[in-house]
Amino acid sequence: MEKESKKTTDKKGSVKKDLPSLVREAYINHLLEEGHVPVSIYKFTKSIKIKENEFYEHFNSFEAIEEDIWKFFAQDTIARLHNDPIFMEYSAREKLLAFYFTFIEVLKERRSYVLLKLHKMQRSSKTPPIFRGLKTEFLTFANDIIQEGKETEEVADRPYFSNKYKDGLWLQLIFVVNFWVKDTSKGFEKTDAAIEKAVHLSFDLMGRGPIDSMVDFAKFIFQNRR
Repeated sequence: MEKESKKTTDKKGSVKKDLPSLVREAYINHLLEEGHVPVSIYKFTKSIKIKENEFYEHFNSFEAIEEDIWKFFAQDTIARLHNDPIFMEYSAREKLLAFYFTFIEVLKERRSYVLLKLHKMQRSSKTPPIFRGLKTEFLTFANDIIQEGKETEEVADRPYFSNKYKDGLWLQLIFVVNFWVKDTSKGFEKTDAAIEKAVHLSFDLMGRGPIDSMVDFAKFIFQNRR
């Protein structure tokens, strides 16, 4: 009897802890199997054997589940990177490369879902609402990389422009995802090449170059004019 009670307690605790994961998995499966969102939250929660009020403890709509799914993709990516002891030894450039490569690996596990969602999204310059959580997670990660790059002088600290670096990297992430979605090469090898070229280009642009040297020289001449 005592053993059964413990099992009940563990089961309840497990459901509470893993409910967001359970909901995400069930929602994705429903989309892929039925081709549309569930008819109602009532029917959806009933199908996965949870109470409706438990659902509302974590989500308030199906769109909230979508946003959480993409946010989780970013969180899972960052968690995998931090679990690799070598990651902290990487340069800022290498860390961004690692993020993109790992993010694509995470998406590969859900490629059917990703293709379904992105196919239905119209082209727009605005961030789709379901990407809001993903964007927040990525911008935090990107900002840390940029700050580290400034400290190691991989990234130039330019007035008025430095604050826009992370926004440029966000657009780059969207480019990488869209490229991967359309990639038909074996093992998505073209996506790997696109990631490397994109990251090297972004760091070449964010790093010091001839224009910075020209500006420094012009400042020097101006400050030392007679």
